[in-house]
Amino acid sequence: MRKARIERKTKETQIAAEMKLDGTGSYSVKTPIPFFDHMLTLMCKHGLFDMKLVAKGDVEIDDHHTVEDTGIVLGKVLKEALGDMKGISRYGQASVPMDEALAHVSLDISGRSYLVYNVAFPKKSKLREFDPDLIEDFLQAFAGSAGITLHVNVFYGRNTHHIIEAVFKALGRALKQAVALDPRVKGVPSTKGAL
Repeated sequence: MRKARIERKTKETQIAAEMKLDGTGSYSVKTPIPFFDHMLTLMCKHGLFDMKLVAKGDVEIDDHHTVEDTGIVLGKVLKEALGDMKGISRYGQASVPMDEALAHVSLDISGRSYLVYNVAFPKKSKLREFDPDLIEDFLQAFAGSAGITLHVNVFYGRNTHHIIEAVFKALGRALKQAVALDPRVKGVPSTKGAL
C-alpha cells in the first residue's frame, strides 16, 4: 500500500495528514479555512487519493501560515507515500476547464523542486476572507516538500473561484497520472537510475 502519515507542529500551526495514493478519492479535510478545504477536496477527488487532513493555525493573524504549512505537509506525505518511486509514470499533465476558466498543470516527480506559476486573477479581491495570492504560496511549499517540478498555467478566466478550482482539479489529475504505476517501468523512470 502506497500510503503515509505526517504530523507537523510549530508555534504557528499544527497539521496532520494521511494519504493513500491508490485510492478512490475519499477525503476528510478540516482546516479553519472553508474555501481552502473545498480546493483540497477537489484535488483528492480528481486525483483519486484517499486523504485525511486536520490543520489548525493562527488564522486570527491571517491564513498564510496555515495554507503554506499545509503545502509543506502534503508535499512530505506525498513524497513518503511514493517510497522508492520504482515503477511510477513520473510525468503528468492535465487541462481542466471550469466554466469560463481554463487551467493547465504539468509536473515531473523529479526530486528537483521548481514552480512555474502563470496565474493572473482578474482583480484583487478576496473570496470571502481568502486571499487568492496564497495559492501560489501553497503550491511553492507543496512542490518544494514533494520534490516535484510543477508548472501551472491559466490561459484565461473571469471568475477567481473558477480559476483556482480549475487549478486544483488539474493538479489532482496530473498527480494521478504521475504517481500511477506502469508495469513496463523497471526501477525508477530515469536514465540516471535515481530521482
